Amino acid sequence: MARQYSLNEIASVLGGVVVGDGNVLISRASSLANAQAGSISFVSDSKYEKVLGTSEASAFILKQTLAGLTQQPKIIVDNPYAYFAKVSTFLNPPLAVKAGIASSAVVDPDAKIHASCSVAPLVVIGKNVVLGECVSIGAGCVIEDDVVIGANTRLEPNVTIKHHCTIGENCHIFSGAVIGSDGFGYAQEEGQWLKIPQVGRVVIHANVDVGANTTIDRGALDDTIIEEGVKLDNLIQIGHNCIIGAHTVIAGCVGIAGSARIGKYCRIGGAAMVLGHLEIADHVTISPGSMITRSLTSSDTYTALMPFQKHKEWLNTAAKIRHLDEYAGKIKSLEQEIALLKSEQR
Repeated sequence: MARQYSLNEIASVLGGVVVGDGNVLISRASSLANAQAGSISFVSDSKYEKVLGTSEASAFILKQTLAGLTQQPKIIVDNPYAYFAKVSTFLNPPLAVKAGIASSAVVDPDAKIHASCSVAPLVVIGKNVVLGECVSIGAGCVIEDDVVIGANTRLEPNVTIKHHCTIGENCHIFSGAVIGSDGFGYAQEEGQWLKIPQVGRVVIHANVDVGANTTIDRGALDDTIIEEGVKLDNLIQIGHNCIIGAHTVIAGCVGIAGSARIGKYCRIGGAAMVLGHLEIADHVTISPGSMITRSLTSSDTYTALMPFQKHKEWLNTAAKIRHLDEYAGKIKSLEQEIALLKSEQR
């Protein structure tokens, strides 16, 4: 049975001002619609007032300006969404990991593994690998030679870290991620493609999350770098020699081609594409599905989308787009004729 905490206990740990019965007990964080007795939920916008009125949550997290929306017990904070995340973490702490190396793990004798680490069954750890304090390696992971992983980093099952890569402290890498595979580098000669050795690394700084089945390619010559606090969703492809600036968040199915440089605190929506060798300024937002074909030098929100249509309508629109130059020429000619007629009327 989940442990229960009073609102007063939660606020004493996480902050916030309790209004109403501070002794009400909370055991879970829930959405407004699915909350039950013992749940706490949050509201950050007055448009949810109607749903709030029917919610069965025992308590709410609200901004001061929305405090009057309910007479139920509440915690008043500046940022209800962020506070809700903290409450959820508080109520659902990570499972304790038992230190030790499973008997079925294959560990090179030259690897340096701190006694507080947890290495699950069927893990393979190569030569000269260094694992810092309290690193957790899930079942079936492969860590190749000369990899360094910082303290408190957690690898979920079946992660692959290729040779010579570096992972910082407090990172979380989810199942199926591949860090440091070869970048897509080939040179053409006499009709054939010659593979270019990829001799750079992937360097991931502290507090980075890498989603399931995301791939980050090693650099061709220089390193691919993921800076501090970056959060990567599932199924993202980051090409060789890219730099992703600190605290940038990237949603699922994004593709970033080689040598692109993404600034700090950027937000990239799902399925967006960034072409290679482009530079994206700090604090840029890219809308979902956008194709970025040139560098973005100033902070703003950028969208490159064509609204969806029924297929026959889209074909008609596409046909018209192909004739835009022709239409522009005709419009210019008509403008000149109109101007001539006006001058003759004078």
